[in-house]
Amino acid sequence: MDEVNITSRGKTDRDGTVDSALKVLDESGGKGRLSRLLPFMGPAFIASVAYIDPGNFATNIQGGAQFGYLLLWVIAASNLMAMLLQTLSAKLGIATGQNLAELCRDHFRRPVVVMMWAVMEIVAIATDLAEFIGAAVGFNLLLSIPLWAAGLLTALATFLILGLERYGFRPLEAVITALVGVVSVSYLIETVLDKPAWGVIVYHTVVPQFNGAESVLLATGILGATVMPHAIYLHSALTQGRIVVEDPGRRKRLFHFEIVDVMVAMGVASLINMAMLIMAASTFFKHGLTGVATLQTAYHTVQPLLGRASGVIFAVALLASGLSSSAVGTMAGQIMMQGFLRRRIKVWIRRLVTIVPSMAVILLGLDPTRTLVISQVVLSFGLPFAIIPLVLFTRRKDVMGELVNNPAVTALAAMVAALILVLNVYLIYQIFAGG
Repeated sequence: MDEVNITSRGKTDRDGTVDSALKVLDESGGKGRLSRLLPFMGPAFIASVAYIDPGNFATNIQGGAQFGYLLLWVIAASNLMAMLLQTLSAKLGIATGQNLAELCRDHFRRPVVVMMWAVMEIVAIATDLAEFIGAAVGFNLLLSIPLWAAGLLTALATFLILGLERYGFRPLEAVITALVGVVSVSYLIETVLDKPAWGVIVYHTVVPQFNGAESVLLATGILGATVMPHAIYLHSALTQGRIVVEDPGRRKRLFHFEIVDVMVAMGVASLINMAMLIMAASTFFKHGLTGVATLQTAYHTVQPLLGRASGVIFAVALLASGLSSSAVGTMAGQIMMQGFLRRRIKVWIRRLVTIVPSMAVILLGLDPTRTLVISQVVLSFGLPFAIIPLVLFTRRKDVMGELVNNPAVTALAAMVAALILVLNVYLIYQIFAGG
């Protein structure tokens, strides 16, 4: 048996997750058992948080309120694209033992690397701005406290979540997954309360349709802003040293388990996004309230229609989404700085730095939902710096070894990347052209 090199992102494997995973990789039977999957589950759930962040709340609610169930197919299609790209990111970390930022540093010229780092730092700040404000709005709605006080609570909560990393990778994964679970359960309850038209939902999930230019623009917003650049960088880092094996056969088996992790996590994220739009469609659109476009309006409008409990559930879901995605955004920022520049700063210092613009937005009284939309535009500028290197590296045999993409996967990934980039350019143009 070949020597196995084990790391866990510099942390101790205190709960035996790595040992359990290695035993599974060495076994030939028992496929399909849940117990065999559990040691490999986690990285994709952390990365998937980017797909159910407060920005998604705003976009999906607006889409459902204005066009009912019409754009459900956009969410389904965008998450299929995201599954492909996140799978490639996970494979990159497994195959190379490096994350995407480190590979960019090693293969690109220094000026290009510095430029990429600067862009991705702006993306990280924009990401944290959206997540932080979303969580603050959740606290604000749930506890009826001023937004600035809610911001301080958000800062404290994310400090506590990020502090779990010192105890190994599994506790942090567990908390993030639990928060995703809170969002899932919240929207499951909301969907039951909504009593939606299931036949219509199934139809619009699989049949692409538009209703005028505004629906095209909103669909572009949903699809074009789905893939988050920081999630691509983060996912490769989460798999690069979580379970490390040198034997090619075990590495392939490890990747197959990670595919399941991606499918389950991104599948859950897709269902949550659909549930958001379904809630808005079956509540606001159904009652002619097509002008619901902000989180606060959605919260105050849903209560008279579905009862006070629905408003509480909405706020809890928003809070869980904001806290989890804020912590993940900070992690991604750390990874990108280390990867591009070989430098790290203490996580609490980065957390303080990213809190400043978020608290400034709150104290200046700027509209939180509008700020979320603007942050999504900023994220769009970072997409080429994540998607293009990902496709380029995963197609190279000298980089990926036995896990190199086959030509069909590379072609599909290139088409998905081109579509997402074109849609983001179109979205940015429309936003600025519209004033």
